Amino acid sequence: MQLEDYFDFVSPDDIRLKGHRIGIDNVLEYYLEGYTPEEIAANLPSLSLEKIHATITYYLHNCAEIDAYLSRLAKWREQRYQESLTHLSPLAQRMRTLKTQRRNQQVSAS
Repeated sequence: MQLEDYFDFVSPDDIRLKGHRIGIDNVLEYYLEGYTPEEIAANLPSLSLEKIHATITYYLHNCAEIDAYLSRLAKWREQRYQESLTHLSPLAQRMRTLKTQRRNQQVSAS
């Protein structure tokens, strides 16, 4: 079995562990924070130690490529977060309007 056989390369910016919806970024986030494979397994109990070790080994063999992947993913997540702050759902917009109306009513009643 080759190391790449442990992963589903969904797209250039989406690499997941085969048989899971968990991305390699989830495992590597723990690893890069200093967690041991056993500690990662405790936090991601659906993953076997074998798959965690495979992910870490894949990272160590492809550091530059995976660091770039993680950087693109972090930028994409930040962009989505910023967009969510400016593009509210209709429900969130309605709630914000109601909150403003109530605040205005309280100020005018005072």
